[in-house]
Parts: sequence; C-alpha cells; structure tokens
Amino acid sequence: MEDVRAAGIRRDKLPVCHGGALDPFAEGLVLLLAGQATRLMDLLHPVPKTYVAEIAWGAETDNGDPLGRVVARGDPSGLTPQELDEALAPFIGWHDQVPPATSNKRVGGERAYRRAHRGESFELPPSRVYLHEARWLEHRLPGSSTLLLVTGGGYYVRALARDLGRSTGARAHVSALRRTAIGPWFDPPSGERVRMTGANLFPWCGSVQVDSAEFKALRTGKSILTRRIDPPSWPLPPGFADPGRLRALHDSALVAMLRDRGAMLVPDPVLHGAL
Repeated sequence: MEDVRAAGIRRDKLPVCHGGALDPFAEGLVLLLAGQATRLMDLLHPVPKTYVAEIAWGAETDNGDPLGRVVARGDPSGLTPQELDEALAPFIGWHDQVPPATSNKRVGGERAYRRAHRGESFELPPSRVYLHEARWLEHRLPGSSTLLLVTGGGYYVRALARDLGRSTGARAHVSALRRTAIGPWFDPPSGERVRMTGANLFPWCGSVQVDSAEFKALRTGKSILTRRIDPPSWPLPPGFADPGRLRALHDSALVAMLRDRGAMLVPDPVLHGAL
C-alpha cells in the first residue's frame, strides 16, 4: 500500500497491485500494475530479478534477515574467497529451496509469516527455484560479503544466505538487500518514477500486429487468425522459461495477450481496452 500511495494512485479509483513485493528490510525496484494491467501480474513471475545482497557471517536468524532473532552462531574466521566461490557454485541453476518460515507461502490456507509471528512451529515444503547467476562482488571477511544474484520468480535470497551459512559452518543471514532490476527494467534514481505503456510492456514476449476489427474481436474474447510473429525486443536469458504468450499490438498500444493455438491466436486473459 505504501508503494501505491507514493505513486499517487488511488485504489478506490483504479485497481492496483504490485508485481512482486519486497521484504520489510529490503529496498529497490517495485513494479505497480494499474487498471487492466493487474490481470497480467502472473506474467511477471518468471522473468529475471536482479539483487545485490549483503551477507553477514557468524549468525543465522529465524527469518534470515537483520530483523530476526539469532537462532544459531558459527565461526567465520576461517572463510576465504575461494571457499565461498566453491560454496556458491552448487546453488546455480535449478534446485529445491526451503522458504523461510516468515515467507508469503501458504500453510493450511494461511500465510506462513502470520503463523511464524504467532510463534507456531511448522515446516514448509521445498520449492523448485532457479538461480541464473550469482557472483561475489566484495568480501569484508570475516564480517560480511556482497553478492550479486539474478533469479527466477519465487526465489528467496534469505534462504540462500541461510544455506550458505550452514554449508560453510559459518552461519549467515542477509543484512541488506536491494532489488536493482526486474527483466529489462532498472531501479530509477531516488524520487523518480517511470510509467510504461503499450509496446514497452512485456517486451520478452513475441508480438503480432492487429487491425481495428481484430482489436474489437479480441476485446470480446474471440480468437483471430495467426500471422507473422515478431521476435521479442528483449529476449529472456537462457534458462528462463518461455512465458507462452504473445502480445497483440494495435497502433503501438498493447491490446491483448495471446496464446498460439496453431491456426488461431486466442486471447488469454481477455482485456477490454488498450494498455
């Protein structure tokens, strides 16, 4: 809600949602979707997210961040850059990750963080997550290290810090976190906002051009004939799944997201106006 108010958007006048929340201690880029764009929120989930994280060595907290309670301590005095490179390597690519207890995952129909804040004990099942890139930017051993990460959707940097701390025996938590980019979009300078519409939206999807009659048909949920598909203007890096959607563009406006069904292009979801 704070992000919505800061952007000057009234939720009683226009539907608004965020395209991926940040933890309370974190900062950086947040995307806000307004109007019919809120129907396309799920298409943001699989695109790359870039983070810069500070990893504090020597203590693991119950939620993986500096606001949590210390639950285990380790000895980071013997850590070396080479050892940390070796510890990080197995986490690159696809693997199963157990989310922090204070995550947004649901447990028995309720958000995990709500149960954790009540002091309840429970276990979260691992989730399949993707880490595209991870490299150390700086070490200030034995106290902390700075890490650059490019992740897929649903990835918990706090869980990575926890697991790195356990694998090295040094124990660790994230002491600072900044999201610097989502897909092709970078965090603007402080106090600035960027508004995106039309062909600038979802540039990792291929596109087709439609005429006025087809635009009207798509608005009512009707399919249109397939035609030449223009490639994405910003292709996803190797390893990220194809979103399975195409953009329908009319006079540079985004008028529909489509699924390719061979001879036909099917609107999914149906939009009732241009973005």
